[in-house]
Amino acid sequence: MAERKAPRKKAPPDPESEAWNALPWRKLEQHVYRIQKRIYQARKCGKTRTVQKLQKLLMKSEAARLLAVRRVTQDNQGKKTAGVDGVKSVSPPHRLHLAQQIHPKHWKHHKAKPVRRVWIPKPGKPDERRPLGIPTMLDRSKQALAKMGLEPEWESVFEPNSYGFRPGRSCHDAIGAIFNAIRYKPKFVYDADIAGCFDHIGHQALLDKLQTYPAMRQTIRAWLKAGVMENRTYTDTLSGAPQGGVISPLLMNVALHGMEKVIEKGYRRKDRSIEKPVLIRYADDFAIFHSDETKLLQAAEAVKEHLRSMGLELKPSKTKVTHTLSPYNGEVGFNFLGFTIRQYPVGKNRTGKSPNGQRLGFKTLITPSQEAINRHIQEVKRQVRARKNLSQEELIRAINPLTKGWSNYYKTSVAAAVFHKCDHILFLQLMQWAKHKHPTRGIRWIRKRYWHHEGTRNWVFSTSNGTELRTHSKSAIQRYTKVKGEVSPYDGNMLYWSKRLKDHPLLSGTLGKLLHKQQGKCRWCELSFRDGDIMEIDHIQPRSQGGTERLDNKCVLHGHCHDVRHTKDGAQGVNHK
Repeated sequence: MAERKAPRKKAPPDPESEAWNALPWRKLEQHVYRIQKRIYQARKCGKTRTVQKLQKLLMKSEAARLLAVRRVTQDNQGKKTAGVDGVKSVSPPHRLHLAQQIHPKHWKHHKAKPVRRVWIPKPGKPDERRPLGIPTMLDRSKQALAKMGLEPEWESVFEPNSYGFRPGRSCHDAIGAIFNAIRYKPKFVYDADIAGCFDHIGHQALLDKLQTYPAMRQTIRAWLKAGVMENRTYTDTLSGAPQGGVISPLLMNVALHGMEKVIEKGYRRKDRSIEKPVLIRYADDFAIFHSDETKLLQAAEAVKEHLRSMGLELKPSKTKVTHTLSPYNGEVGFNFLGFTIRQYPVGKNRTGKSPNGQRLGFKTLITPSQEAINRHIQEVKRQVRARKNLSQEELIRAINPLTKGWSNYYKTSVAAAVFHKCDHILFLQLMQWAKHKHPTRGIRWIRKRYWHHEGTRNWVFSTSNGTELRTHSKSAIQRYTKVKGEVSPYDGNMLYWSKRLKDHPLLSGTLGKLLHKQQGKCRWCELSFRDGDIMEIDHIQPRSQGGTERLDNKCVLHGHCHDVRHTKDGAQGVNHK
């Protein structure tokens, strides 16, 4: 008879792990945000010396170092991706040690290590790939700390129509700005894309433009010159910032800063009688608008000259001039961030109107681009075909995130007809999937097995246990309110930013309702959610203990707060207000 093994004893709790979870994170965040607001205000007032003193104070503080490590090791999506040193999934004891290592006093003795290059496919273009540079965990933590100090300074001076990789701004704000630029007057459009923006930024030009203190300048220079390791082959980096670095998006925005000021040279600031060219940028994609083609091309030349000073050029294949209303070079309108933007001549009953009520004779419509529609349909088709032998519930769980995410992104546009079209195509794909599973069965049997009545709705693709397919049309069309001018999350107006977060189109459904119920605050730390925070829905009473799926048994927590809540000592204590 085999000897019965004794039950394995649970390992005693690690004091250092408990020490990490027991840190007063709420006070640490408040302390860091307080200094960031001071940096923002000092830069607004032009107090450069004060800005640099506050940046040094922030980066030396233990609060900022701990938050930088938490952001890299717990919050970021790439937290389990290793750099050239192979370090990933940092445990709580090592996080505390890492927070000590990234103190600025140690930066002189730590040489930046090369980034590990990984090639990833471009969205919608599987044949094309782009390089992703992955720094080591230590360098990522340092970059997160440096970004905490630099971002508030530059947020106070960035141009109002720059929307990419900035806190509190999104693609929908850029589309809203384009609508405001053309809604009352048809205009020529210079639609352009910068060729390999991240890979070709001039290092010296960028460092000169940063105008930061020597220690920060040397550190950023070391990151830019760290080199690339690919298949054990080292390559020097003579230009560019690695895609995948924590601070790289901020450096790219710094490099591109000034494009709006360049095209407005020669125009009087307060003279509203003269039409000025308008430039709207999201990351490395931008569009210039003006009703006069000659002045539009002059503005474009000024932008090209500005980009050359940073070592950048436009991509000819993605640069063109069109018109929003009239055919120009065989085209009308243009595509931007997956949307098609154009104007249509209409009669007096459907026309848009100017602020004084005058009929314009045209209407501005923003719709999902045909390329985006085709790409989405093909992606759903691949998911359905990949699960042709799986159960209905597994198929629904695979498709629902696709339909929900895509329709939520486009629901701020004129997309009702597109959603119905996508639903019809999805129905045909699902019917083909069902026929493949049951080739000998008829339509009536298949319909009875997989499609059901739900209240007043017919043909609902759902299982017997209530798992239901989420169609595109379930996302109601929602008008989006663009962010105000030059406001920033570092200006201290948390009420404004919390309200915007609750009303964001990508945070709809259960998450949106819970955010509204919680007034935009986390139920664990009671801090307001900020742009870029990872938000997770948690059950107040776990389902394993009889908890329900009702809204009153759910709450929204930060990703890191969710982790702490489910530790041994954090299983209780959620604020039930």
